[in-house]
Amino acid sequence: MKKSNNFSLRAKLLVYFFLSFAFESLSQNKDIITPPSFEASYLETPPILDGNILSDPSWVKIKPITNLKQARPFYGSPASEKTEIRIAFTNKTLYVGVICFDKESEKIVVSDSRRDSNLNDDDSFLFILDTYNDQQNGFLFGTNSIGVEYDAQIDNEGEGNMQQGGVVGGTNLNWDASWDVKTETGDYGWSAEFAIPLRTLRFGNGKDKTWGVNFQRNISKNSEVAYWAQLPIAFEIKRLSLAGKMKKINLKNPKNLKIFPYGLTQNINDKSNDSKYNNQEYGLDIKYSLTPGLTLDMTYNTDFAQVEVDEQQVNLDRFNLFFPEKRAFFLENAGQFSVGSPGEVDLFFSRRIGLSDDGSVVPIIGGSRISGKIGQTNIGLLNMYTDEVQSEGIGKNNFTVARVNHDFAKSRSSIGGIYINKSEQNLLQGANGNSYNRVAAIDGKWGLGKKGQVTGFISKSSSPNINSDDHALNFKAEYAWDGWRIFGAYTEVGEGFNPEVGFLLRDAFKKPEFLIFKQWRPKNTGNFLEVRPHISGRRYFNFNNDLISSFLHVDNHWVWKSGFEIHTGVNFTTEGVFNDFSISGVTIPSGEYNHQEFQLIVYTNKNNQIYYSTRTFIGGYYGGNRFSSKNTINLRVGDKFNSALTINYNKLNLQNGTIDALITGGKFTYSFTPRIFLQSLIQYNNISNITSVNTRFGWLKNANTGLFVVLNLIEDEEFIDRTNNQVITIKYNYQFDIFNKK
Repeated sequence: MKKSNNFSLRAKLLVYFFLSFAFESLSQNKDIITPPSFEASYLETPPILDGNILSDPSWVKIKPITNLKQARPFYGSPASEKTEIRIAFTNKTLYVGVICFDKESEKIVVSDSRRDSNLNDDDSFLFILDTYNDQQNGFLFGTNSIGVEYDAQIDNEGEGNMQQGGVVGGTNLNWDASWDVKTETGDYGWSAEFAIPLRTLRFGNGKDKTWGVNFQRNISKNSEVAYWAQLPIAFEIKRLSLAGKMKKINLKNPKNLKIFPYGLTQNINDKSNDSKYNNQEYGLDIKYSLTPGLTLDMTYNTDFAQVEVDEQQVNLDRFNLFFPEKRAFFLENAGQFSVGSPGEVDLFFSRRIGLSDDGSVVPIIGGSRISGKIGQTNIGLLNMYTDEVQSEGIGKNNFTVARVNHDFAKSRSSIGGIYINKSEQNLLQGANGNSYNRVAAIDGKWGLGKKGQVTGFISKSSSPNINSDDHALNFKAEYAWDGWRIFGAYTEVGEGFNPEVGFLLRDAFKKPEFLIFKQWRPKNTGNFLEVRPHISGRRYFNFNNDLISSFLHVDNHWVWKSGFEIHTGVNFTTEGVFNDFSISGVTIPSGEYNHQEFQLIVYTNKNNQIYYSTRTFIGGYYGGNRFSSKNTINLRVGDKFNSALTINYNKLNLQNGTIDALITGGKFTYSFTPRIFLQSLIQYNNISNITSVNTRFGWLKNANTGLFVVLNLIEDEEFIDRTNNQVITIKYNYQFDIFNKK
């Protein structure tokens, strides 16, 4: 196998050159715009929450914020339509009012009425609050002209947490707070009023506090995005270190105690073992504010029957598949517990609690979590107990996670540590002292001005009979500004490193990697918006310095103002196989495989009622060749009906056989109102020959509580059997807001 010497020298020189250039420019801050600011306003009489702002005397006396500037398509130009934003407090509530004027109000686009639907495809308004002014973490809220509720927790400026389902790292859409929004439309355009109870947020008590804040308006007909605090090209509203400021805030964090009981009944018909029975369950969640910044969550007999099922995957490689976390209890404040190299070396991965390796449910007896802030220090403590599953040989387990990290104010820097412990329940009783797994780590980041950052972690695991090479580490230096993104990184996972409550994409490796990316907008190009040329590379070596994998990617993204995109790339790959392995029954012999492949990605305009995306690879693969294509057609009818039809086809012609792998599926949603929906996910996988149906009806109240009716069907080889497994679940949970006195 190839050794690392030649590559290492070239890679180090290349990465050193570009990083030297990038960090040298950090001292040149003349292009950093001073963030705008305003003083908070207080109201004795709250506004009437009806979407009508201009006629409400509570709003009239507050000076509006109006000066939004475009990020796209015409960077730095004033927004094409006038926007008036007003923000004010009472002792209990934060109010935000916005008037989105539109000279062509008949062209206002609403694509989806579901809670937390993607507002980037709509005429919409969003705002972000950095309540501790730490320039890292915040709360994101938004709506469109029909009053969709959109909210999310933001960690690490929206970066680095790939565990969160349905989101790009650091954006937790599964955080659903209790708040209200009302909208109004007219010839002038549309308007919205937000009422966010202060007990929904976390912030420090005191006088003359400052919060970070930014506002975003999307104007669909122009494919336009505009911000109040201007952001460099390629940055989003989540870039809290560049947010504006709201000053002179004098608030006291109100008490918060919420109780969420639930009850469910299930009808289970499993034809594979001729069993048919009913099941009833009851449980309870409690949320209590210990301090203004710390929240205690407790759960008993936890159930996630209403959660959307995993999307099917077929493993066509020799490494582990990643299935994202989708359970709300574990996703809330998940960013505080995220340490590692996202998606590759996650030291804590909450799916290990309450789910087996094949995705089946392991009952959760109960547990608790304390999370939040003390000053500038983030605290996270999690303790969970799971029950035994005798049929799968799973015993009772206790899981403990302790996380602390301190943010250094206004520096984009932090330092922290994490401790993770898994132990068999009988260990707590003094028996079987060999059944445990522990992981400890320290991590940190060092902000270099607004443009650069160095991050890293070092970790050690502890398991019975493993006492050497049980470490993992990562260091990364990055520059990002004015459309440039350049980084160099190194990751290492020892041969004995074993995070049982984490996720490893692959075991035992050393990996250098780099990226050079530029987002460039040429002038006077008509409907053409930008290009994004880039090159990236990574190599994996074992601890004998033998090459395991190599990937060099050369690509360019071509983007039009309408939202149409084409990505054209070439990949150069090497795979070093030391031991035979199999893919779907086809053996891959040991040896070294060098290949090239062509990559094509296309996105049509998502503002259209029908839009299409494809992701296609054609080239060599383990001594043969591969054709891989994932195609999705999206159709929406008004704001009520949304659908996505997907065909994911892989054909592998290998030395010892051929593999045809097909996953097809359809996702259909009808929203009766923003809080009442019917959703169905239908999937078929020809490798396992399984058809599955997950249909969910939801009638939501506050904070994702309400009535859920869920139907799960699984059918395997014998289609004539109709249904091999059928589960019908009816669940109702309710929020008691103890201190909310209206």
